[in-house]
Amino acid sequence: MKLVLKLEELGLLVLGIYLFNLLDYQWWWFLVLILTPDFSMIGYLFGNKTGAICYNLFHHKAIAILIYLVGIYFGQEILQLAGVILFSHSSLDRLMGYGLKYESGFKDSHLGKIGKNE
Repeated sequence: MKLVLKLEELGLLVLGIYLFNLLDYQWWWFLVLILTPDFSMIGYLFGNKTGAICYNLFHHKAIAILIYLVGIYFGQEILQLAGVILFSHSSLDRLMGYGLKYESGFKDSHLGKIGKNE
């Protein structure tokens, strides 16, 4: 089952790359921006609860899709770009085993404990 979930996330990452390709940005912008959602981990400087809220806000796919759709509705390509980056980054993270965080600590995610030997 784990392989199926990873393949699904890989497919979603490919979808994100495709959606980025539809935008009027040079390809290197994707490479420059793909890791920017991880700046949300700064929230952990203020405790596990704040860290989890900040991290999850920038790694939640529904929020990413909403931002993308708002960008389409208002014709704002920068919002579409933000949505695609957030979505693609979240898919990449989940492909690597990083899920949405619980308030108990950074290593506790909806995909299980990070770093746990399987």
